[in-house]
Amino acid sequence: MYFADLVVGETTCDGKKKMYELLSEIKNVHVMQLPQTQNDEVSKELWYKEVLAFKDRIEKDLDVTITDEDIKHAVKLKNEERKLLKEFYELSKSLPPPISGREQLKVLYGSQFKFDIEAKNKELRETIDKVKADYENGVENVPKTAKRILITGCPLAGVTEKIVTAIEESGGVVVAYENCIGVKPANRLVDEDGDPYKALAERYLNIGCSVMTPNNNRMELLTSLVDEFNVDGVVEMTLQACHTYNIETNIVRNLLQKQDIPFISVETDYSTSDVAQIKTRMAAFIEMIS
Repeated sequence: MYFADLVVGETTCDGKKKMYELLSEIKNVHVMQLPQTQNDEVSKELWYKEVLAFKDRIEKDLDVTITDEDIKHAVKLKNEERKLLKEFYELSKSLPPPISGREQLKVLYGSQFKFDIEAKNKELRETIDKVKADYENGVENVPKTAKRILITGCPLAGVTEKIVTAIEESGGVVVAYENCIGVKPANRLVDEDGDPYKALAERYLNIGCSVMTPNNNRMELLTSLVDEFNVDGVVEMTLQACHTYNIETNIVRNLLQKQDIPFISVETDYSTSDVAQIKTRMAAFIEMIS
C-alpha cells in the first residue's frame, strides 16, 4: 500500500465503500461502481463505462497511453494464465488427487502476487508438468480413503487456511475451491475478438459474486463442480460481517440438499481463537460422511 501510486476499489461491500473514503485521505484512490445485477442492459452499460473510466484514470494519473493493442496483448496473456490455472486445479479431479488442498491453495493464492505474467505462466506450466509426472510415477500425496471436499464462500487465504488444515487433518482432502480465489476467477475467459473493453466488462460482470442478485452464476458453477470433482461434501466459509455470503448460505444449502450432498457452514474471522472449535466441527463433518 505504501508504494502504490493508485489504489483501485470496487463497491462489492458497504464496509469497503466507507473505508475507501477514509483511505482517500492518505492515498490516491479510484472506486469502480459495481452494479448489483448481471442480466440487464443498464448494468452492462454502467460497468462498461466504469471500465473505460478506469482506463482514463490510469492514463491520467500514471501519465501513460493505453492502446487497444496493449489491452488485447494483456488479455491473451491473462487468458493463458486462466487456462493454466484451470488445468492445474482440474488435476484434482483424479482419484485420489495428486496434491493436497493446501498445496493447491498455495499455488492458486500465490499466483496473485506474481506480476510478470509470462514468467508466471512458464512457472505454472512447469508446476503442472511436475505434478503430472510424479502422479504417473506412482507418487501418492493423498490417501485413497480421503473424503473429497469442496470449499465455497468468502476469500480463503492467510489465517483462514485454518479451515483447510482442519479438513485435511481430519481425513478429508480439499479438491476444489469455489471462493473468490480458485475456480471462480479462472473459470471464464475474456473474449479476444471485438471491443476489448466490452469483453473485459462482460467477463468481470459475470463472476458469480454473492453481491449479485440473483446470483445464478455461482449456483450453476457449484452444481457443475460437485459433479466434475466427485465431491463427498461441501464446506462453506463465511467471514464475519460478509452479509451477502452469510445470507446466501441458505440458498447454497437448499441447492446441495437437492443433490443429496452433505453441507456445513462455518463463520469465522482472521484470528486463531476458533482453531480448536473448527477442528472439532470438521472432524465431525468428515466422520458423518465417511
